[in-house]
Parts: sequence; structure tokens; C-alpha cells
Amino acid sequence: MNQTKYIFVTGGVTSSLGKGIIAASLAKLLQGRGYRTTIQKFDPYINVDPGTLNPYEHGECYVTDDGAETDLDLGHYERFLNVPTSQANNVTTGRVYLSVIEKERRGEFLGKTVQVVPHITNEIKDRMQLLGKSGDYDIVITEIGGTVGDIESLPYIESVRQLVWELGENNGIVIHLTLVPFLAAAGELKTKPTQHSVKTLMESGIKADILVCRTEHELSQELRQKLALFCNVKKEAVIQSIDASTIYEVPNLMLEEGLDVVALKKLDLPKKAAPDLKTWNTFLRRLKTPKQTVNIGLIGKYVEMQDCYKSILEAFIHAGAANETKVNVISIHSEHINIDNVAEKLGPLDGVLVAPGFGERGIEGKIEAVRYARENNIPFFGICLGMQMSVIEYSRNILGYAEANSTEMNDKTKHPVVNLMEDQKTVTDKGGTMRLGAWKCDIKPNTLAYRIYGEKTISERHRHRYEFNNKYKDELVKAGLIASGVNPDTGLVEIVELENHPFFIGVQYHPEYKSTVANPHPIFVHFVAAAVNFHKK
Repeated sequence: MNQTKYIFVTGGVTSSLGKGIIAASLAKLLQGRGYRTTIQKFDPYINVDPGTLNPYEHGECYVTDDGAETDLDLGHYERFLNVPTSQANNVTTGRVYLSVIEKERRGEFLGKTVQVVPHITNEIKDRMQLLGKSGDYDIVITEIGGTVGDIESLPYIESVRQLVWELGENNGIVIHLTLVPFLAAAGELKTKPTQHSVKTLMESGIKADILVCRTEHELSQELRQKLALFCNVKKEAVIQSIDASTIYEVPNLMLEEGLDVVALKKLDLPKKAAPDLKTWNTFLRRLKTPKQTVNIGLIGKYVEMQDCYKSILEAFIHAGAANETKVNVISIHSEHINIDNVAEKLGPLDGVLVAPGFGERGIEGKIEAVRYARENNIPFFGICLGMQMSVIEYSRNILGYAEANSTEMNDKTKHPVVNLMEDQKTVTDKGGTMRLGAWKCDIKPNTLAYRIYGEKTISERHRHRYEFNNKYKDELVKAGLIASGVNPDTGLVEIVELENHPFFIGVQYHPEYKSTVANPHPIFVHFVAAAVNFHKK
């Protein structure tokens, strides 16, 4: 293809309708037809990135190979497409304004008055086309965060209007996702909110090319005709997005609705062959028809909000399907675990995962959970902070260092078995300054880690400031803790495990970020398999 085509996805009526899932599903179908497709997310908040946001505010912060702290929707993009994203795939208002202000300070605008139009909109348009101009993609899908009509979204909507005009006919289209609510009192679906949303979009100079309607009930042909007429789209471009039992059904539902065919027609592109979804549907079949069930406890401090551990929950879905097993993830708040109730809370489980996190709250509960899993031979998996908790627990209860701790929790501890990384000690800014992105890890042969990966060197994504304190490495190894993975450049211990345990592994990195439908992460796959074996005993 000579020219990259662009698809913009906007939302209306309410937030949380699933723009990211629709964008990822369409991308999956286009990819299945042979088009090189990527997705990017433009978020209207003023934070430079989500790295400093409380997980309760915005869900998990997803990290890419190149160290970008991004919106969790990028996780969906990777899980659906099995293609890595990057810094260029997520842009915020904060990043846009920061860039423009820096250019103004350098004098790049030649003394002009810097304004939203054209300077901010030009910056947004440049970033919208960054991936398209790389030559790596035929189609770029851009999801605009927020809802049409929001003050924060106005510069993005204006940028889309300008860019669609500049790209010319058949080179840029707009998909508008809205809600068609069912009013129980009236016993019918209502189109008026969608009509108003489309009108708001048109007031900004944008005509929706395709309407995707979230609904709990089937849209009748009469209703589709009504929406087409009053929203100024063709009837074939009114797409029903009905509630599904799993997000992984959505690509098939969009295929049935013809979303990809309509989009290609409007972009003046050939349909090519029907999408190859064989691998996808094999996964879906295994997901829907499991042969057994296991209960795995997720021990965390943000368990009230599922999006805080989104990638972990999705990785369990991938690994469960790989094992033809339904994984019931039981969220347990670490603040509510103590020595008196740990057996009651963890005893019925087939596996224990101690989740990542920051700060002192709930730490003692996590340490108690590690101890119980270790002593009772329950399959254990610790991620990032969870791995650090396993080191602290082992230091306290096996080495006998009762005060062992991380300097994140107690900077006066006598035994800082987890310590602030050396290159972090002079850091004052919190945003974008942790160890981020992909780092190598060398794995020792004849270890659980090597059996899991089957490779001597791996690459995994990081997001942390504190690390295993190598001053205690010899003592801990002598006492039976195996340092089975080490960063070849820094000497940082990346993986710890126990030999005489059915499954006990802690990793400093975040394996959940790399788990996809096509490639479930091997640690999660082996952890679920260990839980199945434990359940059968």
C-alpha cells in the first residue's frame, strides 16, 4: 500500500463502553485479512503518562518494551494483535502540551502567539501520523479517550476533523461508539442518546462514517433504519455491539456484523480473504469448555477495582485456556490477612499469587500469605513486590532475621534484604524514572525457571525502584533460596525459587504484560498447571 489509511474511534453518551475492545477487535479482523494494523490511544488528561496515577483512579499502568508507562487499553491491543506497542502508541494531553511548550521555549515558533489551533492541534496530528509514516503499517486505528462533548477532548476532536479533511476521501474514517439504552419501564431500546451524541460530533465538524451501538438487546431492522436516517449513516454502517460473556468474543461478533467489511469499503480497500481466526477460536473454545476448575488467590491491596490487576487477570484467562481449565481468581485484600486467619483464607486455594504494588499498606498480609504458601506446599507465584515479599519472608523465617524488610517500607531496618536501586538514590522526580521496559535475564539450567522458559536468556518488562539486595544473596542461597535468574548487566536477581516445593517462584519483572491470546505467558501456564495438580491431590 502506498498510503497509510486511518480509522478514528470516538465515544459518546457515556464512558466505559469499550472503545478499546472495539478498536482491538476491528484491528484483529483487519490483521486477519492481511493488513498490517496497529492501534494508538490518545488520552485527554493532563498527566504526562499514567505512571504517577493511583491505580484506583485509572486502573493498572501498562508498560511497553521501550519503557513507556501507558494506558491499560494498550494491553488489550497487544493481547488481541500479538504485536508489541511502544511509546508512540499512547499520547496524553500532558505530553502534547509539554512538547509544545518546550518548542516555544526553544523559539521554534518564531515569536508567534502559541494557541490551541494551530499549534496544539498540529502537535496532535503529527503524533497521530507518527506510526503511519513509519512505513510499518497499512492501517492505523486511533482511539480518542473520553466522551464527545467533554471539554478535555475538544482539541482531539478538532485534530481529527482537520486530519480527515487533509488526508482526503477514503483515507480517513470515523467510527463513533455510543450506547442504546434499554428502558425497563418503557420496555424498549431508546435511540435518542445516540442521536444527540452524533449531533454533538457533527457540531464539531465530524460526520461519523460508522456507528457502533452498545446494547443489551438485539437491534431490530427498524431501529437500525431509524439510527441510519437520523444519524446520517448508511444502514449497513449501523453496527450492533451486544453484551458478550467475554471480551474475546467481540471479534467474532464484529465479523458477523461486518464491521471490517464496512470499514474497508469506506477506505476503498479490497476485502482480501476472510479473516483467519482459527487459532483465536481454538482459544475461545477452550476458554468456554474447560475440563476442570482451580481456585487461585490474588493477594493484593487494590482488589476492590479489577482494572488495577487487568493484565494479571487476562493472563490467567490465557493460561487457563491453554490448560483447558477455568481459573477462578479469588481477590483477597492483603490488609485483611494475619497469622490468625491466613489458614481460613488461603487453605481452600489451589494456588497463591502475591501481586505487585507500591507502599507499606498491606505488606505484612502479603508476607504472611507467602509463609503459608511456602510451608503448606501451595503453588506460589510472586510478581515484582510479590517476589520481594518472598525474599523478606524467607529472610525472617528461615535466616531468622525478624526485622528483615524493604527500605521502601522501613528505611531504618537492620536487614534491608530489599533495597532502593543504586541509580534511584539521586532521583527526585516520580514520573517516568523507575526501571522501565524490557531487560534481559540469564536463567540457570536445571531450575524451575529454565523448565518454564526453556531458554538461557529471556527479556521481560520491568517497573520498579527497589531490588533484591545482593549483600544477602550468599546467605539466602546457602539457606536454600535459589537465585535462578540474574540480569547479566547489573547482577540484579530477577527470579527466586525453592527446590523442595511443588511450585514456588518469584519474579522481579511483570510477565503479565507479555501474555497474549496467541502466546500465553509460560509462567502463568505452568502456575495454572501446578494448581491443577495440587487440586487433584
